[in-house]
Amino acid sequence: MAGELTAKGRATRSRIVQGAAAVLREKGVTAATLEDIMARTMTSKSQLFHYFPAGKDELLLAVAQFEADRVLLDQQPYLGRLDSWEAWDEWRDVVIARYEAQGDQCPLGSLFLQVGRSTPGARAIVSGLMSRWQESLEAGIRALQTAGLLPRGVDAGLRAAALLAGIQGGVSILLSTGRSGHLRAALDQGIADLRGAAHTVA
Repeated sequence: MAGELTAKGRATRSRIVQGAAAVLREKGVTAATLEDIMARTMTSKSQLFHYFPAGKDELLLAVAQFEADRVLLDQQPYLGRLDSWEAWDEWRDVVIARYEAQGDQCPLGSLFLQVGRSTPGARAIVSGLMSRWQESLEAGIRALQTAGLLPRGVDAGLRAAALLAGIQGGVSILLSTGRSGHLRAALDQGIADLRGAAHTVA
């Protein structure tokens, strides 16, 4: 549907998605209604169903994609320029600040609980987010190698995967307990391990 829209139509759809995301963050996924979203976005029911023919679940998936994109956008510009140890430290601080501000409320997780985490659309969003995040971390590790700060023998893909797994584990514990200590530990240890590998540079 989105690919068939005019530029104006894409802008309207995007406005609806962003407005819906704001409503869902404020009221919660289960409490928010289509009427709330229509009021926030100043759209009619016919407009909503024009842009989201399958109804609320289609809209929720679009909001989930918006929230997934936001996870990575919130880490910029740092995630896109991990070419020095200072840049890695700055990125680490941004990640911690983001998730501490979010606390034990996860808009993306709440959306998936509503539409079903195992549905193909939800799985695609999660898989896409994790793939893009890991690719960015891997690119950052390769940037350190290009700068001569890490030996070429370091497996960038493996290190990026391990770091991302640690982050996700820390975030899961934060969501369960409201405490960010495990997330901090995962980031600190992951970056420390990279720094340790740097000592093998000739």
